[in-house]
This record gives sequence, structure tokens and C-alpha cells, in this order.
Amino acid sequence: MILRKISKKFFIGLLILLLTLLSAGQAFSITEDEKNNITVYEKVADGVVNVTSIAIQMDFFFNAFPTQGSGSGSIIDTKGHILTNHHVVANAKKLEVTLADGSKWPAKLIGSDPDNDLAVIKIDAPKEKLKVVPMGDSKSLKIGQKVLAIGNPFGLQRTLTTGIVSSLGRTIRSEVGTLIEDVIQTDAAINPGNSGGPLLNSEGEIVGINSAIISPSGGSVGIGFAIPVNTAKRVVPELLSKSYVTYPYIGATIQSLIPEMAKYLKLKIERGAMISEVVKGGPADKAGLKGGNQKVQVGNMIVLVGGDIVVKADQKEVKTNDELIHYIREKKPGDTVLLKVFRKDSYIDVKVTLGKRPRRR
Repeated sequence: MILRKISKKFFIGLLILLLTLLSAGQAFSITEDEKNNITVYEKVADGVVNVTSIAIQMDFFFNAFPTQGSGSGSIIDTKGHILTNHHVVANAKKLEVTLADGSKWPAKLIGSDPDNDLAVIKIDAPKEKLKVVPMGDSKSLKIGQKVLAIGNPFGLQRTLTTGIVSSLGRTIRSEVGTLIEDVIQTDAAINPGNSGGPLLNSEGEIVGINSAIISPSGGSVGIGFAIPVNTAKRVVPELLSKSYVTYPYIGATIQSLIPEMAKYLKLKIERGAMISEVVKGGPADKAGLKGGNQKVQVGNMIVLVGGDIVVKADQKEVKTNDELIHYIREKKPGDTVLLKVFRKDSYIDVKVTLGKRPRRR
């Protein structure tokens, strides 16, 4: 009888212990997704740096004063090259990089591509301090795929946020006004200071370079944009070799012709890329393209009209200035483009040999 009581008490105690351990295990269990987050962070975080830039600005009385900004970057090789955004380092008089161990290193600008908001800077740190972040393939991304962002939002170093690819093929404008294409949209939280940091896939590979957000408040609202890493892989070799990227150049100021403007100007066509000005001695000028010759006000805009209106480029229909600019950007300096132009109520063909666009500063 006593043995039965002891056995019963032992069994109940053992059951309670097992239930306690089971519940504790459940409380502290880690999901596979969480394990992946941890793995990616531990693999990559030491390769993400804080970039501090100091620029000189002028006040109303033309007094110079320093301003400080910060962003993020990814170490891309053991030579100390760091990939970041152009806008993070633009106009900087001094650059400083803080590594994961807290050490600070002066940095120099190697090259910059304002059109794609990308830049490469370099520090002279020992190889053992440089954790390289591998580059992936942005072309293989799918909407709904998990992505992770590591950066330094508001100066809080090496912060991890997660989300998904919300959309692909977005187009945004760079600070210099050019279109950046095939941009990745994500809902992973991106805040000021994240700029230039990596957007990663679940393998810990860079698939994008975090660049911009849409936000009425200045903070993340789940609409962030990243430059695809394949764009970076295309331009970085040029930035390393000659500090800038060579783009084709037509040598003209172009604006869109829209139906409202065409009606006001009493034109026989409604859409196209209107040549406002041509650069003297440039490719458009040499080819005989004509710019506008009179200024008119259309609504709130002052428009230079009377110039050629491009409606086709190599048989490809052109309806806006962006379409023509995009087509030209896909070419190389020295390529010839056949433009179909509307001039004085008739159509003519004009061959333009593209030049090298002057370097942006």
C-alpha cells in the first residue's frame, strides 16, 4: 500500500516536471523563420558599417558652417571598399566609417554614380577587420519573398528589420532628376540612417541597396525602395576603375508633349518628346535637331516651343521625354539612333550619333 502511494506520488511529480519542462520549452522555442533571421544577422552584421559625412553649407549671410549626416554601407571586398548611396556621401568634405567593433576609420570617395544613387568609398583597415557582405542576384527576386535590412537608423548601429518584396520594377527619381529603374519596393522598415545599407535575401546576400522611403512623417510607413544589386554589380567596376560611370549623351533638353499642351500650341500631334534646347556642338546639334525658339506660358509652366518633337526612336514609339531618355540610356557612346521627328507640320528622319555625357558632380 505504501509502495503504491509512493509510486503514485512519484508518477504525479514526474508528470508535473515533464509538463513544466514542456511548457518552458514551448515558451523559449525558436521558429525556423526566427532562426533564419538570427543566422543572417550573425553572418552579415559585422560587414555593415556606419558612414558619417561632414559637408559645408552656407547660411543666409554666406557664413560657412559644417553639417553632419549619416548612413550605412556594406563592405564588398577585403581591400576596404564600401558600397553605399551617392546621397549619403554627396558634397562631403570629410567621411568617416565606424566598423562593428566600434573602431573609426577615415574614408575617401572612390567613385559615385548620381544617376543610380550609388557610390563606393574606401578605408585602409586591416583585412581581419573587414567582413565582406556577398552580393546576390536581384533578377531572381519574387514578390512576396522574404528580405532583411541591416543599417543604422537614427544612429542606432546594425539594426535588423525584416519584411517582404512588396513589388518589383518600380521607377523612382534620383536626386539629380534621372529615373532609376527596376527598383525593389519593400515593407521592411527603412528609416533615416538606413540609406546605403544592404537589403538581403534569406541566404544573407545583398539583393538591393536601401535608398529611399515614401513617408509623410519622415519615418518608415512600410514603403521603402532599394536599388537592385545587379545595377550595383554593373556600375561598381567603372567606379573602381575611373570613379564615374560613362553614359550616352544626346546633348539636348527634352520635355514631354501632352495633349493639353499640344492643343494650346495648335499642333497636329498630341504626344512626343519635345526638344526644348540643344547644346551647341553636341550630338543633337551636329545631327541638325532644332530646339525651341519662343517661350510661352502653359498653365503654370514656361515652355520653350517651336523645336523638333521626337515621336519614334529606331522605330520604337516615343510618347514622353522619359521614354526617349530611357531608350538612349540603353545605348553606348558612339551608337547611332534614328529619330523620327515632327517639324513644321511634317515628319523627317534624323540620325544622331551619341556622345559621352559630361560627368555629373
